[in-house]
Amino acid sequence: MEDLPSSATEQDGSAVVRVLSYNIRSMRDDTAALARVIRACAPDLVLIQEAPRFFRWRKAAARLAGATDLVHVTGGATTAGPMILSSLRAHVERTEDVLLPHTPGLHQRGFATAVVRIGGARLSVLSAHLSLNAAERYEQSGLLLDRVTGLGEPYAVAGGDLNDRPDGRSFTRLAGRLQDAWAAKPWGGEFTSTAERPYQRIDALFVTPGVEVLGCGVPHALRGITREDLAAASDHLPLLASLRIPAV
Repeated sequence: MEDLPSSATEQDGSAVVRVLSYNIRSMRDDTAALARVIRACAPDLVLIQEAPRFFRWRKAAARLAGATDLVHVTGGATTAGPMILSSLRAHVERTEDVLLPHTPGLHQRGFATAVVRIGGARLSVLSAHLSLNAAERYEQSGLLLDRVTGLGEPYAVAGGDLNDRPDGRSFTRLAGRLQDAWAAKPWGGEFTSTAERPYQRIDALFVTPGVEVLGCGVPHALRGITREDLAAASDHLPLLASLRIPAV
């Protein structure tokens, strides 16, 4: 398997950016293994789902950021779970935490969003964890597309735990407007759930037209990552993509 391109800034100002999406199950598993997996991926941006969101959640988020040499950008309890972390390579221009319409009896959902500049490139970033309920999930997929448009940048990456497979209505709706990064340039593993017995792809990264996908998948064979750490860190597997973002 060829290596996933590393982060870089090109002479024309475009940026090669590593983006990681990861459902971390509120850090209820092996946090040392979780930190090792994230560090091995060397991400510029991390789209977290099920971030700590209850008692002292900010301290837990800061602890994870410190253990992975990243900084907390936005999200957590303020978005009912989605969160964004970044390396110091990213200059954060603005952030917005969004709570979605709540259906009584179901979990509150939200989006963590940011606009960042890396090198000469600027892009919108959105982390999401869609509903387990099919009707609510489909509605949220439309709100996700609206939010990506509303962020107002020509280039964007959005993703997270969709709770839907590629043939599902919500996944298909997103893939109809955005590039499914794994489908565009498969790299590594396909299935993200469950961590111990992966059999389905319910986590995804999507990018707007104009963003070049250099590779995307579960980083099973990445140096520094072990099968034991992947199984211990969370009940989901991480999804890592390398993207080329044009300069603006």
